[in-house]
Amino acid sequence: MERTTDLVIFDMDGTLLDTIGDLAACCNQVLEARGLPCHTYEDYCGFVGNGVMRLVERALPEALRTAETVAAVRADFVACYTEHIARHTRPYDGIPELVGELVRRGVRLAIASNKFQAGTEKLARHFFPDVRFEAVLGQRPGVPLKPDPQVVREILACTGVAPGRVLYVGDTGIDMATACAAGVRSVGVTWGFRTREELAAHGACHLADRPEEILALL
Repeated sequence: MERTTDLVIFDMDGTLLDTIGDLAACCNQVLEARGLPCHTYEDYCGFVGNGVMRLVERALPEALRTAETVAAVRADFVACYTEHIARHTRPYDGIPELVGELVRRGVRLAIASNKFQAGTEKLARHFFPDVRFEAVLGQRPGVPLKPDPQVVREILACTGVAPGRVLYVGDTGIDMATACAAGVRSVGVTWGFRTREELAAHGACHLADRPEEILALL
C-alpha cells in the first residue's frame, strides 16, 4: 500500500518519553523546600500537559497561586529539572525501534511539546542523539501553547509538508485538539499520561496501544 505520510510530529512527554518521574521528583523537591505538601506520581500525570507554569500552579496550594509565587516556584523548578532532567526519564518500550524504522523508511520527524524549549532540546539530544528532527519545538516566549496549532503550523512551514501528509502523535486531549486545529491526522497513544477515553473524546483519528502500531497508519 502506498505511504500517505511524509512527516510524523511527536509530542514528547507521555509520547516519546516517560518523564513523570523527574517532573514529580523536582517539583516535590521545590515544594518540600518551601514546607509545602508534595504530590503523588498519579497527581502529576494530571498536572502536566499545559506547560511548566500550569504544572507549578496546579502543584501549589490554591491560596498560594499568586503570580509572584508561581513565577518564583517555576524558576526553582526549572533550575532543578534542567539539572536532573534525565535521572528517571526513559523512552517508552518500542519507541527507539519505532523512530529507527521511521528514519529507515524515509519519513521526516519533528517534535512539538509544551515543555520549555531548553528542556525539550536537551531531552531530544540526550535520548535521540543520532536522529535528525526537522524541528524540535517547545514552549517559547510569545508562542501560544498547544492546543493552539501554531507550533504545528511552524513545522509545516519549515518542512513544506502539506497537512494531509502529516501524522501527529500524542497522549493527551490537548494533543488531539492541536492536531484537529492544524488540520492534520492524529494518533492518540494509550501508554502515556491520559486515558483512552480522553483521547477519543477529543477527536483522535486513531488510537495506538503500542508504538509499532503507528507504522500501519503511514
